[in-house]
Amino acid sequence: MSHDSQPSQPVVNPLPPVVVALALAIFAVEVLLSAGARGLIGGDAGGGWRIEAIQSYGFFAPLLEVIVQRQMWTTPELVRFVSYPFIHLGFTHVLFVIVFLLALGKLVGEALGGVAVIATFFISAIFGALVFAGLTGDPRPLVGGYPAVYGLIGTYTFILWVSYGQTGQNQYQAFTLIGFLLGIQLFFGVFFGSSSEWVAEVAGFIVGFLVAPFVARGGMRRMLARIRQR
Repeated sequence: MSHDSQPSQPVVNPLPPVVVALALAIFAVEVLLSAGARGLIGGDAGGGWRIEAIQSYGFFAPLLEVIVQRQMWTTPELVRFVSYPFIHLGFTHVLFVIVFLLALGKLVGEALGGVAVIATFFISAIFGALVFAGLTGDPRPLVGGYPAVYGLIGTYTFILWVSYGQTGQNQYQAFTLIGFLLGIQLFFGVFFGSSSEWVAEVAGFIVGFLVAPFVARGGMRRMLARIRQR
């Protein structure tokens, strides 16, 4: 009786470990804050954990001006640039972030590697916060992983842009996803009002697209080769 010597292939490719780690970290923070809000842990103090987390780890635009004016380049407050993506306003808020993170993180990770995912995530979060502070000056806190996730959307858009170019397709098709998401935001903004957070999200997308050639091995070489073909 013969046996197939080829190893069986998984039906679905596993998620890159770095994507799983980021998603679990975000989810763990939300579980902790939600449990505290419901009185399951922390007693009476648990009900205020989310507010305390936002105050301690959320990003505030006026803070950037203070840091620059006083040249506080080593202040612990700088951690806010990378901690705010892990703090959310509630379960619905975090749910959509995790869904996008798992989907886009998988696509980017498979194409460019886990280092590209983690680098894009945090670079986009930092740049999104900087642009948010510089353009809006909004005193309301910036929290949530959307700017970082939009960075992954930008990196994936770059992947599609290069791919479409190599196959002779219309490269502007690569921007379909971001166009759709911005259209949804515009709709809700018109009918339900909007905040300034979209500035950080668009900034995250832009930097995610721009850094893609640099965070992936061979990415810049492929892009330069494509430009020379024009």
